Formats: sequence, C-alpha cells, structure tokens
Amino acid sequence: MKNATTADAGAIGANPAKKAKPYRLAGMASMAGTTIEWYDFFLYGTAAALIFNKIFFPALDPISGVLAAFATYAVGFLGRPLGGVIFGHFGDRIGRKSMLLLTLLMMGIPTIIIGLIPTYDQIGYWAALILVLMRFLQGMAVGGEWGGAVLMAVEHAPEGKKGFYGSLPQTGVGAGLVLASLAMGLVAKLPEADMLSWGWRLPFIASIVLLGVGWVIRLKVPESPDFEKMKKQNIAVKIPLFQVLRNHPRETLTIIGARTAENAWFYMSVTFALAYAANQLQIPRGDVLNAITAGAALSLITMPLCGHLSDKVGQRRLYFAGLLLLCAFVYPFFAMLETREPLLVWWAMVLAVGVVFPILYAPESLLFARQFPAEIRYSGISVSVQLAGVLGGGFAPMIATKLLAYADGSPHYVIVYLIGMGVVALFCTALMKPDPARHRAL
Repeated sequence: MKNATTADAGAIGANPAKKAKPYRLAGMASMAGTTIEWYDFFLYGTAAALIFNKIFFPALDPISGVLAAFATYAVGFLGRPLGGVIFGHFGDRIGRKSMLLLTLLMMGIPTIIIGLIPTYDQIGYWAALILVLMRFLQGMAVGGEWGGAVLMAVEHAPEGKKGFYGSLPQTGVGAGLVLASLAMGLVAKLPEADMLSWGWRLPFIASIVLLGVGWVIRLKVPESPDFEKMKKQNIAVKIPLFQVLRNHPRETLTIIGARTAENAWFYMSVTFALAYAANQLQIPRGDVLNAITAGAALSLITMPLCGHLSDKVGQRRLYFAGLLLLCAFVYPFFAMLETREPLLVWWAMVLAVGVVFPILYAPESLLFARQFPAEIRYSGISVSVQLAGVLGGGFAPMIATKLLAYADGSPHYVIVYLIGMGVVALFCTALMKPDPARHRAL
C-alpha cells in the first residue's frame, strides 16, 4: 500500500448518499453496541460510589475507602488511551468492524468476572488486585470502542445527516446508564446485608446476556464505506499514531482540551455527585439514582435531537454553546443539591445529565472526526478523546473529593475546578476547524 497523508479528509463531509438500510443499520447497531458497553462501564462507577469501599476496602476509614474505590475506578480511565492506541491503529489498518467486535468481548468478559470476585474478607487484597485488572481491561475496551462506533455511524451516514447519526452511539451512553442505574437501583432495595453479600453481583453477571445480543447485532453491520474506499484506493499509513502526533498536534491538543470539560462534567454528575449527595448530604441513594436515571432517560430524546440540531447549525457552534451552558449551570447544580429538597435534587440531576450533557456530547462524533483525514481518523479521535477521558473523567471524582475535604465539605472549590476546565475548553473549541460553509451563515 502507498503511504498517503490525505485520503480524502473531506470524505466525512462529502460522502454520497447511501441506501437507507446500510447507514440506518450502522447507526442503530452502533447505538446498541455502545449501550451494552456503557452499561458494563457504568455498573462499575455506581458500585464504586456505593458498595466497593465496603466489600473491597473495609479496613479503611469511610473517606479513605471511597477514595480507594474511586482509585480503582480511575484505573479504567488509564486503560482508555492504551485501548485508543491499539484499537485505533488496527482500526485504521484492518477495519472498524473487527475492532468493535473485539472491544465488545473485552468489556463484557471482565464485567462478568467482576461479578464473581471474592470479597476482601475471603481473599484479602487479592480481591482488589483482580478488581483493578478487570477495570483496566474495561478501560481499554472503552478506549477502542468509542472511536470505532462513532466512525461507523458518521462514515456510513449521508451528507446532511451525519450529525444525527453520529449522535446515535452517543445516545447509547444514556441508554447504558439507564440500564445500569435501574439494575443497581433494584438491588439497592435489598436488605443491606443481602446487597453487600450477593445482590450487587447480579447486574454484573447479567452482562452475559447483553454480550451475546451485542455480538449478534454487530456481526450484521457492514464495514465503513470510508475504510472500504481507502482499501480500494490502496491507501494506508504504516503507523497512524505517529502521523497523528507529527502532523496533527493542534487537532489532537484542541480535542483534548475541549473534551476534558465535558467528560469531567458528566462523571462529576453521575459518580462524584452520587457519592457527595449520599454520603455528605445524606440524601437517600435511591433518590439520587432515580434522578440520574431520569436524566439519562431524557437524554435518549435530547441526544438525537441535539445531533439533528448540529446538522442545522454546525457541530462546533453547538458545542461552544454547550460549554457556555456548562459554566453557567455549575453553581446552580450544587446549590440545588445542597437544599436537600427532593424535587430540586431531582431537577439538578435531570438537567445535568439530560440537557447540559447532550448539548455537548451529541456533536462530538462529527466535530472531532472532521479534524482528521480518514486514514488516521480512528487513531486520531481515539487517542485524543481517551486522553481527555483520563484528565476529565478518570481523576475528576478523586480531585473533587479532595477539594471537598479542603473546603470542609463545601463544593466551592469543585465549582471553580469545573468552570476553569470549561473556560479552557471554550478556548480550544475556538481553535478547531470551522463548521462547513453551509453552517456559517446560520
């Protein structure tokens, strides 16, 4: 294959219209696959906030136990860049579809194993070690999953609908969160002793059913047309990551900076805020989980709506607006939680997950994919997005917990932390490639 640097960078914005069945199948299959993978991933986050400190780190005091549980949670984010590098490389070299089948297995099998791990009382810190290893494999899977799923959606989609179809795998995040929250909410109704001994394991073990369903669905999806075009034209890059870092440092850094704030906002809303509300504010964990579930359910509507809107106004413009909204909503969000009023707490979570997050997350697929040419696109978006995940999501709950301690339980430092990341993200978004000309006059 010849070593090319410009396999139509505009293919993603100039793809000829496809037959309905292939691009719709790709969009729905991407959504189904990401739903399954994010269900597995979110189960861990919820369990880390509510359960793992008690069964894997019982020798530590409550605060240290929560920090230790969040530390194992963060390990998953450390695995994401590695997954992005490995799966991005082979996704650019041998195809998107095969990588998505592998990431599905790499997420599902460790999730099932987590549900079978003995507790600290049974095997000591070996339990925590196995937990960390499985979480790392989950992180690698997510690191490879996202790039492949969004590219299968946007590269199949016809011009004028790429933003909408690119939002469908993003919608899978909300769907996965709904399933994970419902599953953990059901076991949370069990007596404390039953939940801690065996109840929490059931949602993890149930992943075996979803794994089988996801495998069947993804087998039916045709390979990306942009990748097939690369094969036909005999275009390939030997080591895509090297070209990403050498020729596209601006694109990589701006995505990292822009995405870090969005990622931090999401995980602070669904993970840190859950622990903060349940442990610090003494709000019943079931109430908070229900509110998160409601917000995620709302995102099943608002995410594709925002994807459709991005096709009308432009992905960069919508993302910029979402960052402004994030900065404006941070203080009201925590103020509403601190009231401890059930209705205000519910609305805080619903607006955070169901409104603010979709405005940011829906346009990301096409916005970020447009920054790189097709032959290095899987590597480019995977590495940059997953590095942002480490900075914004992996360590955000731990940083926020420390900031909360420094402020004697007040969220003021946490608010400043989130707004600061929002300002950086606004600057980085402004430096990205502009939306296509059809959006500039809107």
